[in-house]
Amino acid sequence: MLKGIPKILSPELLKVLAEMGHSDRIVLGDGNFPAESIGRNAIVIRCDGHGIPELLDAILQLFPLDTYVEHPVELMEVMPGDPVETPIWDTYQEIIARHDARANAAVGTVERFAFYDRARTAYAVVATGESALYANVILQKGVVVE
Repeated sequence: MLKGIPKILSPELLKVLAEMGHSDRIVLGDGNFPAESIGRNAIVIRCDGHGIPELLDAILQLFPLDTYVEHPVELMEVMPGDPVETPIWDTYQEIIARHDARANAAVGTVERFAFYDRARTAYAVVATGESALYANVILQKGVVVE
């Protein structure tokens, strides 16, 4: 065991976060996200039974967001005409604001199929048990400055 590491972060996920370099991306996929097919060329980590907000908060305690891009956090846009609400996005924005001075300005949205294309180039894909719709997130890693 280690001190100061959120317990929700498995050894495998910690290893991946440490391996990632500047500009590498990690996807937090909801329970409907096709993690195995999208992550065919990435490391896929199973976090079934965990929601994205808890994982996002834990990851952002250790993971700097990229300061060289406008939106180091990307959410999948709701398809036009889809009557889905996305209250989980408000939760994400609260979490991000606690960990990054840019707060909501760090968050952008990406059209659904473009999101899948970007996710295919991610270093890792985390498959979660998140039941909220359109809850998928891509995080782009920044530089640790100390």
